[in-house]
Amino acid sequence: MSTVTPTDPRHVKTDSPDASSSSRTLTTRKRTLPVGQRVLRRIQPWMYLAVPLLLLVVFTYVPVGNMIWYSFTSWDGLDPVKEFVGLDNYVKAFTDPRYWQVFAVSLYYFAASFVQMALALYFATLLSFRTRFRNFFKGVIFFPYLLNGVAIGFVFLYLYQPGGTLDSVLAVFGIVDTPFWLGDPDVANISLAATSVWRYMGLNFVLFLGAIQSIPGELYEAAELDGANRWQQFRYIIAPGIKRIIGLSFILAIAGSLSVFEIPYIMTGGANGTSTFVIQTVQTAFVFRGVGLASALAVILLVIVLLTTWLQRRIVPDEKVTLS
Repeated sequence: MSTVTPTDPRHVKTDSPDASSSSRTLTTRKRTLPVGQRVLRRIQPWMYLAVPLLLLVVFTYVPVGNMIWYSFTSWDGLDPVKEFVGLDNYVKAFTDPRYWQVFAVSLYYFAASFVQMALALYFATLLSFRTRFRNFFKGVIFFPYLLNGVAIGFVFLYLYQPGGTLDSVLAVFGIVDTPFWLGDPDVANISLAATSVWRYMGLNFVLFLGAIQSIPGELYEAAELDGANRWQQFRYIIAPGIKRIIGLSFILAIAGSLSVFEIPYIMTGGANGTSTFVIQTVQTAFVFRGVGLASALAVILLVIVLLTTWLQRRIVPDEKVTLS
């Protein structure tokens, strides 16, 4: 006799995992988009990036490529024929002392950049805590960075001229025998570097202030409960927390000290021993019509900045900082 299988629901088997996954796969296949829409979804992000990438290539990489090509020619900027001269421009750039003496001027700005970072870090730390009128002082410190470099150059021309504002202020304190701030080669570069400190300190200040304010406030509260003073909070909380921003500011300081242009060009035109590497390059290209040689100088400057940045990364690696 044949047996009858019980029809009690408790004895009915449910679908196995394999069966359920197969059903989901079938459902997914039914909902699969057509090929055209799938392709459109894949290329849609690149469509948004097309214009920025095109602008980047046209206005950055193509000019850099042309500059590298010009550095191997004797082009004067006007002649349609660009004569290939090989490494002659680089040999001249490395052997002519005129193009390397200007690097000594960059040392003034490099030293001033450390003063600039120290002042910016001090004010950023001070104004990150509760201070009276701190929003007002934030605006005062950042405002010079918003000004046009040409306007700053002319303002400081009146400040440094003989009998000008600076001499008048010093005379109030009994200092009468003042030097020629822009005419004395021993003082001119210090005056120009001080102008750069005043102008660019606001940028470092904002970078430091944003990094400090991103540190959790609970760390300061815990430090205060443990009896830590402001200096200890800075040493053990703020300094490790903004290590990356300090490294970034150091890279910007190196690049900025090597590529100083507008302040000395406007205020002295490179006279009295104030000519920088960029001023020398610009004069070589547009005054002496040596675009090929000037391009070689620009390539050398680019390589120096990249090499210095790489060395800084190797000496001070960008480690991940955790404060929790």
